[in-house]
Amino acid sequence: MESPLDRIFEDKELVNRIRERLPYLFQLAEMESSRAGKIGMEVGSLREKIVIALLVHKFGKENVDTDIPITEPETDVKLFGRPISVKTITGMGGVKLAWTVDAQKAYEFRENYVPKCDIVLVQIKWDDIEEGSFFYFPLEVQKRIFKEVGRQRYIELPKAGTNPRGVEFSKEALLRLMTDSCTKSIKISWRHSTIEYKPYQRWIEYWSRKDLPIQKKVFDISDFGKKQ
Repeated sequence: MESPLDRIFEDKELVNRIRERLPYLFQLAEMESSRAGKIGMEVGSLREKIVIALLVHKFGKENVDTDIPITEPETDVKLFGRPISVKTITGMGGVKLAWTVDAQKAYEFRENYVPKCDIVLVQIKWDDIEEGSFFYFPLEVQKRIFKEVGRQRYIELPKAGTNPRGVEFSKEALLRLMTDSCTKSIKISWRHSTIEYKPYQRWIEYWSRKDLPIQKKVFDISDFGKKQ
């Protein structure tokens, strides 16, 4: 079954933009999430927003549903009503399926898990001789590999006695997803750019302003009963 995501890989101009601009945008996300040279975990959310913004750019805001409850374990966005999970990794690091520090909940997740949404995975390889990729794992590919290897080999639980951060794809499953003939990908050369970044500048400029922006109307009782 064809997915709207297929259109990204058929759009040569967009493919070139992804190759050229994604490293720059992800570098900005890392700068914005860094403190004292350490990148914070919030970088994942910023990367996710960058990828979702790409979907909005390609397909239009009216076709991209970003109003997904934070409690939803896998779906990050819906494209024409079709659920999509957005994930990013550095190198061949672990790809989370669910975040939990509870061993019992991790076990229950594995025992009840079945693939249910398309996955967009961005593999980052900063300044590496090997290229990273922008991957699309169709739901049908995930289901087939899940069935072939079985849930025990498809999902890796956190090791006992460690400080677990979640349930991950096994390395075997991830490699099979990446190399499957039906998986689509865009090769990306991850090179750092020279960027002059001043994280506090826009806030300083706001504090320095003598005027305040005109506040938009947030709520009006007369709006009740109007057809939305």
